[in-house]
Amino acid sequence: MNTKLYKKYKGAYLLLIPALLFFIIFSYIPMSGLVIAFKDFRLGLGVIGSPWCGFENFQILFANENFIRVIRNTLFISFLKLFFVLIVPVILALMLNEVRLSAFKKGIQTLTFIPHFISWVILSGVFLMIFGIDGPLNNLIVQSGGEPIGFMTNDIWFISIIIATGVWQTAGYTAVIYIAAISSINPNLYDAASVDGANRWQQTWYITLRALQPTIIIMFILSVGGVLNSGFDQIFNMYNPQVYDVGDILGTWLLRRFEALDFSGAAAGGLLQSVLGMLLVCLTNFAAKRFAGKESGLW
Repeated sequence: MNTKLYKKYKGAYLLLIPALLFFIIFSYIPMSGLVIAFKDFRLGLGVIGSPWCGFENFQILFANENFIRVIRNTLFISFLKLFFVLIVPVILALMLNEVRLSAFKKGIQTLTFIPHFISWVILSGVFLMIFGIDGPLNNLIVQSGGEPIGFMTNDIWFISIIIATGVWQTAGYTAVIYIAAISSINPNLYDAASVDGANRWQQTWYITLRALQPTIIIMFILSVGGVLNSGFDQIFNMYNPQVYDVGDILGTWLLRRFEALDFSGAAAGGLLQSVLGMLLVCLTNFAAKRFAGKESGLW
């Protein structure tokens, strides 16, 4: 390390220490426990004393009749979320960028930003109450002469609610990133385009969106890493056995295996989830650099 550079930014390096300790203690040290994915783990024998079984836990995982179903559900929900969570914040940022009334703009930003900081434990309770069979929405439908709808027990309605509420919770927070990127665009570009006769839509399409392209690609790459997660917190707090066929994802299925004391199988599934997530990020980053330019990737 350059000594002069270290002395100049010594304070900044010291501020990194708490973050490094956090990741070392809670992320890297626990990774040693993944060894049980390759062992026939028994509580009485412990991690060290349990016998090695190679890739047997992975073979059992792939042979399970429910494994394909949960992988299908995970990918289906993840790619739907990936599409809408990527598109909606961009649209929201572009719309807010066109608002000229500062107070109104800040108010909308605040209202859309707040849900990101509310736990899914709380949000799921609210949504389960709203969409419940005896909830206010069904009461309104009944009072209008209709029949109550099992929103949380119907496959199509459940998936729709999961996607919609997931987008609602994250759109405002992600839009802030795009708004910050928009604010860095040189105003002279818009002035030049206006002189050339470009309307607001053309300026948005050819200037704003082009300038946002690197940010959108980076956000996409980061989102791809969580494809096999599918928003575990949200689904775990909102799903029920009646929608297992579409709502049971890899994370919730592995949790039930853990609760059944199948620690080795749960560890094998978790390791597989992490490795595939890392590979997807690497492949997406490579594709972004290959087709959108070397400056588009994360590294």
